[in-house]
This record gives sequence, C-alpha cells and structure tokens, in this order.
Amino acid sequence: MFKRNRKATVIVILSAIIFVGNISFTNHLQPRFKNLKVLSANIADEQLDDVMDGFKASLGVKCNFCHAPSKTQQGKMDMASDDNARKDITREMMRMTNEMNQKYIANIPHTDTAKIQMVTCTTCHRGQAKPVVAK
Repeated sequence: MFKRNRKATVIVILSAIIFVGNISFTNHLQPRFKNLKVLSANIADEQLDDVMDGFKASLGVKCNFCHAPSKTQQGKMDMASDDNARKDITREMMRMTNEMNQKYIANIPHTDTAKIQMVTCTTCHRGQAKPVVAK
C-alpha cells in the first residue's frame, strides 16, 4: 500500500510541476499588456512603470490625464482603453521623439558619446501638460 501511495504522490507532484511549468511558459508567450501600439507588448512591468512615471513627471500630470476611467469598475482606470484622445496624442509624440532621436540626434557627430542628449517629453514640456512657448 505504501508503494501505491508513493507512486500516486510522485505522479501528483510531477503533474503539478508540468502544469505550473506549462502555465509559466505560456504566460511568457502572451503579452501581459493590452493595446500597446508604440511600446513593446512584452515590456517588463518595471520598465512600463518607469515610462509612465516619466510621462507623469515630464508633463506634471497623473494617470487619468491619458487613461480613461473604467466603465465596469468605479474609481479604477482602464489602461487599455482608447477612450481618452490624449492617449493617441501621446503615441504620436512618442513616435515623433523616437524619430528625432534615431534620425537626427543619433547622427550628430559627438566627441563624447556618453553625453549624448536625447529628445524626451521634458525637452518641451518641462513639467507642464501643455508646453510653454517662448514669446
């Protein structure tokens, strides 16, 4: 009887290991975030948080500036929703800064490549939701 229980225990443990491994493997294949159109769908949580924190600091705003409220959960944001038009503006601004950095800034001859200044949201916004234009 002990051998039969031992076999059953080993089978259950191996099945659990295979099941957990399979879940873990498929989770890596599926993007964790929905509706990312400029950022990589496989971006790490910490990296996405850093990008969003950068937006908040550069524009002096909170998440609800670009993200729409959830229609199903009161008081929560629907991060994947495109209901807030500012989200598309942000995507266009990201494309614009990426293009400026790749096409122009990266091609300026620098003597010290460690000190290359890239165009970021802060370049124009400087902590303001709407950039202040010098008169």
